Parts: sequence; C-alpha cells; structure tokens
Amino acid sequence: MSKMAKFCMSAAVTLALALPAAAADVTAETVVATVNGKNITMGDLLVVKEGLPAQYQQLPDDVLMNGLIEQLVQQTVLADSVEGKLTKREEIGLGATERAFLAGTALERVAATAVTEEAVKAAYDEQYAKVEPGKEYHARHILVPTEDEAKAVEKAIADGGDFATVANEKTQDPSGKTNGGDLGWFGAGMMVPEFEEAVSALQPGQVSQPIQTQFGWHVIKLEEVRDAAVPALDEVRPQIETQLQQAAVQAELAKATESAKIERTEGIDPSVLRNQTLLNE
Repeated sequence: MSKMAKFCMSAAVTLALALPAAAADVTAETVVATVNGKNITMGDLLVVKEGLPAQYQQLPDDVLMNGLIEQLVQQTVLADSVEGKLTKREEIGLGATERAFLAGTALERVAATAVTEEAVKAAYDEQYAKVEPGKEYHARHILVPTEDEAKAVEKAIADGGDFATVANEKTQDPSGKTNGGDLGWFGAGMMVPEFEEAVSALQPGQVSQPIQTQFGWHVIKLEEVRDAAVPALDEVRPQIETQLQQAAVQAELAKATESAKIERTEGIDPSVLRNQTLLNE
C-alpha cells in the first residue's frame, strides 16, 4: 500500500452516502463527506467541477462525483497535515494566492456588469453607425526590384501591353505571378502608406507611374472603387464587448486606487529583490 493510501486511510473520513438525498433536496451546503471533522459540501464539488477540462466534464455523473469527492478528501487530509506548520515563504505564498483570487474576482464582477445590450448598441453607433464609410479598392500591381525595370514595365503597358499579361511575366511578387498581379479588394490601412496614397489618386482603369515602397518598385492599375461596407453589429460584437470590459476595469481600478489610502515606503534599494534568503528568516 502506498504512503498516500495509508495516510488517507488513517484520517477520520466519513462519506455521506448511506442515505442518498433526492436531487431536489440537495443544496450547496449539503455535506458529501467529513474529514477530521471538516465538512466537504456539494458546493465544494461544484466549484471544483467548474474548473475541470472539458473532457472531464463529460464523464458520467457517478464517476465524476466519486472522483471529485476523492480529490477533495485527499486535499483536505494533506492540508490538515501542514496546518499551523507553514514556513514564512509558504505563508506569504498562501496570502499572495488569496489576494490574486480576490482581485481577479473583483475584476470579473466589474467586467460582467459592463456588457449590456444598451452599452453594446451605443458603442456600435459611436464607432460605426455614425461614421462615414471609407473606400475600398480593387487593384493590380507589378513589383520589380529597380526603378529602371519599373519604367520599362510602365512603357510596355503604355504601348498597349495587357497589364495582367505583363504582370505574369515581370512581377517579383510570388502571389501575383499567376493571377495578373491581382490584389483583390483592400481598404485603408491594409497597404503601406506610399502604395495606398498612389492607389487613392487613381481613377478606375488608370495605371500609376512607378512608386517605391520598402518592398521595391510598383506599377499599379486601379480596377474598381467602392464604399467600404459598415460591419453589422453581430460581426463586431465580440470586439465591442471586450472594449467595454477593458474600459470598465480601468475605470474601476482608477476609482479604487484613488479612494484607497496608499502609503509607499521610499528609499528601499531595489537590489533587495535578488535576496531570496529573506524568505528563510
């Protein structure tokens, strides 16, 4: 028998399984086991269950419940074995874990209340519904390494060459060698500034003079222009909800910090952070 098994068997463990309670009679306070006089409740099981990976959540109820009870029984036995015997490092670590949990809980509560349908709709209207849509462009380009090569490409097209055909022959853009340099549709911010500026100055059907970007020299043909579609609310709902939560959390942090009495000790040498032996005192 393992040391763990012997240790657990030596503890005073009582399982509340003799007279199963009807599901309707069970509450979070219902005791499922007692270890050395300490109760393990149905609420304890439910909290632990919430944190389990999805594959464990799919286990049969009886298997899952027995496993959770066994886990909490063993944890309680082990916790009892060190109660009142923690080192300074361990006591500080326990306090840090509790502090982090409570801080996380506070922020979760704030984030949960920040997202309402009214707040989401108002944020959407501010960011999208009342904003004039920008432009989207459908263009082709031919990318070459030097200005002289770009001028030769420009002349070939001016002399009647088909842009797509010249692109397939000359472009150094791997993605454009088989589709005539077609870039598809793109909007503001999707291309480097020099390229975007050149495209926006063209009319559909026009070909640009050679322009230089960090990628080389381009000759561009604008095919079409259209108004950019405003995204529907449901398309951007996740981003808006995240924005609302982040704003609410930042506001709560600022409010809580401002109202708290905070005193910072000055003059401590930061190099003390390297002295881990302080935890052994």
